[in-house]
Amino acid sequence: MSYDFDKVIDRRGTDSMKWNVGEDELPMWVADMDFETAPAVLDAIRRRTEHGIFGYTEVSDDWYDAYISWWRNRHHSVIRREELIFSTGVVPIISSVIRKITDPADHVAILTPVYNIFFNSIVNAGRIPEQVPLHYGPDRTYTLDLDRLEQTLADPKVSMLLFCNPHNPVGKIWDQKTIRWIAEVSQKYGVTVISDEIHGDLTDPGKEYVSWLSLPEELTSNAIVCLAPTKAFNIAGLQTAGVVVRNSKLRYRVWRGLNNDEVAEPNAFAVTAAVAAFREGAEWLDALRSYLYENKQLVKRVLEQDVKELKLTESEATYLLWIDCERVETDSRKLAEFLRSETGLYLSHGSQFGMGGEHFLRLNIACPSVTLKEGLLRLDRGVQKYSEISGLQRR
Repeated sequence: MSYDFDKVIDRRGTDSMKWNVGEDELPMWVADMDFETAPAVLDAIRRRTEHGIFGYTEVSDDWYDAYISWWRNRHHSVIRREELIFSTGVVPIISSVIRKITDPADHVAILTPVYNIFFNSIVNAGRIPEQVPLHYGPDRTYTLDLDRLEQTLADPKVSMLLFCNPHNPVGKIWDQKTIRWIAEVSQKYGVTVISDEIHGDLTDPGKEYVSWLSLPEELTSNAIVCLAPTKAFNIAGLQTAGVVVRNSKLRYRVWRGLNNDEVAEPNAFAVTAAVAAFREGAEWLDALRSYLYENKQLVKRVLEQDVKELKLTESEATYLLWIDCERVETDSRKLAEFLRSETGLYLSHGSQFGMGGEHFLRLNIACPSVTLKEGLLRLDRGVQKYSEISGLQRR
C-alpha cells in the first residue's frame, strides 16, 4: 500500500501550536508532523466518533495487549500487564514522577543538550537540573562523558537521572553497552532512572533503538520507562502514553502519583488511537521512516552544496535535525531570531536545550518535501544575508 506523504495539508486555523504564526512564516520548530496519521488510526477514530457518545473511558485489555505485542515484536522487550500504567502523556509522567519520587531541592541529572521541557519538569517541581554535557566530536557525533556522569550520579544530592533515547535533539540512539553501563552505575549510587523513549519508533530505516526494557531484569528495578505512540503516529493532541515500572514498590508510587495528579485516565479517543496505531500501523510507520530519511538526505545535500556554513550533526533517529551554526553565529538565539524576522523561517535555537546547545539550530523535517525545500531556500537566503551583515565570507 502506498501513502501520500507529499500531500500538503493547510493547518492554519486549526488552533495548531506549531502553525499559530504569522501568515508568511514557515514553522519548522515544535516536534509534531505535518502528515495525516496512519489510515488505521483515522478509521478507528471515525468509528469511535460515529458512536456519538464520549463519556468517561476505561483502559481496555486491548490497550495493554497492543503495547505488550508492539514492544515484544518490534523492540525485543518484555512488558507484563501489571507493569504497565496508562497516562495522558510522557511529560505528565515525568513531571509527576519527579515530584513524587524525589525530594525538594534534589538534583536531577540530564545529558545536555536535551529536550528543553525536561528543565521545566525539574524546575517547576522545586528540583535542580544537574547538567552533564555530552561530548561533541569533530566527526559531528555525540558520545557520553562516562567519568563525568559517574561523578554526577555519585553525588548524594543527585537522586534521579532523566534519560532520553533516542536523544532529542541530537538524534542519537544509545547502544546497549552504554545503557547497561548507565543502569549499573545508577544502581550503584541509588539513583532512580526515568527513560523517555517517545522517539523510539522514529529511527532511520535499518536502525533500531534499544529500550531500557531490553536489559536484564535485575538492571531495571530502579527504572521508570516512558512509552507512547504519539510522536511516531502524530497523535500528541490525543494525550495517550504508557509507563512501565518493573519494581512493584516503585510502581505503586508512580501509579499513586499519576492518580493524585489526575493524569491516569484516558479521554474518549486515547485508547482507541493507541490500539489502532500499534495493531495496524506498522506498514505506514515504515513508509514514514523511509520518507523522513529521504528528507534528511535532502537537507544533507543542500547544506553540503549550498549552505556550507552550516554543518549537520550525524543522527540515526527522530525527525529533528541538529545543525551546527558556529561558523555563522555562536549564539544560535540571535541567528534563529534573524531567520524568523527576515525570512519567516521559524526554527528552534539550541541554547534552550541546555549546555552544549548554544551554537546549534533544531530543524523539524516532518513535512512534505515541497515544504522542506521552501524551508531550505529560506535558510540559505537568511544565512547569506546574516553573513553579509556580519562581514563573513560565504564558504
